[in-house]
Amino acid sequence: MALLLKIGGWEQIKRETWDYIVSPANWTVWLTIAIKVLVIYAAGRTVTAITRRAVAHMVREREKSPLKFDPRRTNTIGRLIGNVITYTVNFFVIILILSQFGFNLAPILAGAGVLGLAIGFGAQSLVKDVITGFFIIFEDQFAVGDVIQTGANKGTVEEIGIRVTRLRSASGEIHIIPNGLITQVTNFSTHNSLAILDVTVAYDTDLEKAMEITKDTAKEVYHHSDLIVKEPVILGVQAVTNTDVTMRITAECRPNAQPEVIRLLNMELMRSLEQHGLKKIG
Repeated sequence: MALLLKIGGWEQIKRETWDYIVSPANWTVWLTIAIKVLVIYAAGRTVTAITRRAVAHMVREREKSPLKFDPRRTNTIGRLIGNVITYTVNFFVIILILSQFGFNLAPILAGAGVLGLAIGFGAQSLVKDVITGFFIIFEDQFAVGDVIQTGANKGTVEEIGIRVTRLRSASGEIHIIPNGLITQVTNFSTHNSLAILDVTVAYDTDLEKAMEITKDTAKEVYHHSDLIVKEPVILGVQAVTNTDVTMRITAECRPNAQPEVIRLLNMELMRSLEQHGLKKIG
């Protein structure tokens, strides 16, 4: 009797299974699910391909631009971003596909939420540093070799890291600054700069002669120095006192070359004025 019951139960299972397989309604459901899965998968692959191609294009543009940091770092970061995009898209694709098969995603999403909170509270500053580092590199805010100022720190960029940036000050100190703290930057190396020089002579000096000598000397320095990009301009008298007269000169020069240009002009002007019997007193 028990054997007959088992055989009967098995036959019923086979009939129900067969009925389920050949049922048009079930075929419609499974076909719909299959189409949705294919659409989700294709959409995920498309998003991944487009975003990775965009990242690759950005990397190529960075390589074409006159950047001074190691191009290997750019390629590494490009691959890193591409991998992050791929993993993120794949995660959501898997979640969406599982949802089509009726899986309860609440525990998975809850776990992801807990993990996200843990990262948010435990590594908030780290995440901020990394994200800021990406933007610094891809927006060309500054590059290795540039002279910048951020906050109270000014110096030459020694290294642009994902988490920190290293600046070398004029006196040799190395400032290590978390990227997340770099909120405002002044870059002295991206455009031509302007050297401003005041030339002071005694009050009783022949001013026209002094200005002519100053103009000729500045023009000569311009022709012999590759630091000055345009002929210096003599603006005229800047200040007058009971004892002296100050003339002002401006010279457009290469980025961050003002100190060297000012020293060069000072030396040549002092020499020229003395050769003509005049004295530069400031």
